[in-house]
Amino acid sequence: MIPPLKATDDAHKAIVWMEEFRCNQMPVVDNGKLLGFISEEIILEGNDVEKRLKDFDLIGAACYVHMNSHFYDILKVAADNKLQMVAVLTEEEIYNGVITMQDTLSSFAQTAAVQTPGGILVLAMNHNDYSLSEISRLIEENHTRVLSSLVKEDPLDPGKIRLTLKLDQLDLTRIVATLERFNYKVIGRYQEAPSNGSDKERIDMLLRYLDI
Repeated sequence: MIPPLKATDDAHKAIVWMEEFRCNQMPVVDNGKLLGFISEEIILEGNDVEKRLKDFDLIGAACYVHMNSHFYDILKVAADNKLQMVAVLTEEEIYNGVITMQDTLSSFAQTAAVQTPGGILVLAMNHNDYSLSEISRLIEENHTRVLSSLVKEDPLDPGKIRLTLKLDQLDLTRIVATLERFNYKVIGRYQEAPSNGSDKERIDMLLRYLDI
């Protein structure tokens, strides 16, 4: 649990708390309202540890989600704001806490899509060639199920997308051959061994699945 700092707290307190909670960003709240985040970098640039936090140019005022938000919303908000934590607000916009990216990834790493042994395929294609139902049909013809899928723009070609699939099959040879026979371009394949329960291995597998 990372407590929020108050707008009237000074920079020295923020630095002490960052060291205590092992983070370089912390939320700043005033009467239950999120003002933004203070970072170690902002404080060092200000060079005044007695300065009140409300007097700094805080970042991430829009870095929040609501309590019923989806996992993907948290990742997107964090990425958009380039922060390692996201504030959680009630429907009345009252500050309720923060969730860190480490906690988010650790939690998602427990899901069946990550925990179930299987393989990961990454396909590149044009936007108008994307049809998950067609791709799933080709995969299921090889007695394999799609456990989960993610789509994002190809960073090397904005006109294309990358489709990352988690499958419940370790041997991807026949599936790759089938997809390539139907002119799908497979640019990555990862055959995962069953997890031994290590948090680090679960998170590493999740990051590979998310392709980040």
